[in-house]
Amino acid sequence: MEFCCQTIKQFYAYLLSVQHKAKLTAETYCLSMTEYFRWLQTEDGRASGCSFEQMPAVQDLMRFILKRKELGADERTISKDISALRSFGEYMIVFSGWQDNPALMLEKPSFNRNLPRVLTVEQVEALLESIDISNPLGLRDRALFELIYSCGLRISEVSTLSIENLHMNERMILINGKGSKERIVPFGDEAAFWLDKWLYQARPEIVGSRIENAVFVNYQGKPLSRKGIWKRFQELETKSGVTSKVHTLRHSYATHLLQGGADLRSVQALLGHADISTTQIYTHVDNESLRDYHSEYFPSHNSSEK
Repeated sequence: MEFCCQTIKQFYAYLLSVQHKAKLTAETYCLSMTEYFRWLQTEDGRASGCSFEQMPAVQDLMRFILKRKELGADERTISKDISALRSFGEYMIVFSGWQDNPALMLEKPSFNRNLPRVLTVEQVEALLESIDISNPLGLRDRALFELIYSCGLRISEVSTLSIENLHMNERMILINGKGSKERIVPFGDEAAFWLDKWLYQARPEIVGSRIENAVFVNYQGKPLSRKGIWKRFQELETKSGVTSKVHTLRHSYATHLLQGGADLRSVQALLGHADISTTQIYTHVDNESLRDYHSEYFPSHNSSEK
């Protein structure tokens, strides 16, 4: 497996530096290719006659995919496996002289995309107002989750937000998003109010004279991790009675923007979506809300009552 391990490392570097994939995407693709290399060492894989260096036939890749299905991989996992195989084919064309990329012939499975769960404005307020702001860490949490909701941030984006990218006077933040793509997003008055309290009142009590670039820190004055954010949010769920996830605040932000009249392209830019089809899912969420309102206020038109 020495060749395999070395190739995986080089492939990972290629995904980050050449294809500009996000770190988590690159890690996922490398896991898929590790599974492929393991399959090549099984009896079924050896029967295909393929080696690590050799360009496989499309039929051999299909056998690998079928084996993954037999082992319980769902459509989403299979789709990621195929994406990984395609990227690996491109890598091998550049660095190992493959003449073709057989993975391009594989067809990704179709799967139903679940609509994201969205909180009402009242539920978001209940969640945020449940935070105990009588101590420095409580002020941090209020500023943290207010900013996530006000800007539609991913948890990875807020956990890596640096002081230099936070512009209080302009009410803007510079975000380093997926694939190292940068975007500028404004934040509202409520987020600005709590950020001000956190930065100039509570944060200095924790950090002291130390120089720390992260906007949000833990009780030790070190950058607040994603795990730390998840843990704090779970505590808020219990306290507020609002069942949710941190990412639900991002979904809610997008949906509330559309409900307020924002156009789809603007929401796409604010969320940092590369493809507008990803943003369009929120229009379906909004339509779901409209149907709910219709059923509530026009019960005679509810098909279940006919």
